[in-house]
Amino acid sequence: MPAERVIACNDLAYAINDSFPVTPGHALVIPRRHVQDFFGLCDEELLACNRLLKALRASITERDGLVEGFNIGMNAGAAAGQTIFHCHMHLIPRRHGDVENPRGGVRHLIPGKGFY
Repeated sequence: MPAERVIACNDLAYAINDSFPVTPGHALVIPRRHVQDFFGLCDEELLACNRLLKALRASITERDGLVEGFNIGMNAGAAAGQTIFHCHMHLIPRRHGDVENPRGGVRHLIPGKGFY
């Protein structure tokens, strides 16, 4: 990863802005060690990724007062939509009104499961 793309890092993980953001501020947290998905991370890597997620959240909410929520997403396996087979976590800032009805959040991945 080119250093100029990195927006935050620690010894075991780094963060970049998503190349195809869902919302402004959408970032990816990526472990340095190659593992296929979330389930391959060791406990130390999980903690390192979590620290970056929290730091990014703080930075985003400080910069953008309209952000009032977040989605955190990980795709594990082709059936779940994973297309890049190196673990990465999406941090997606959410603002009131960015969709008509956000109820159900990630449940909207499968048609008909979002509104309950």
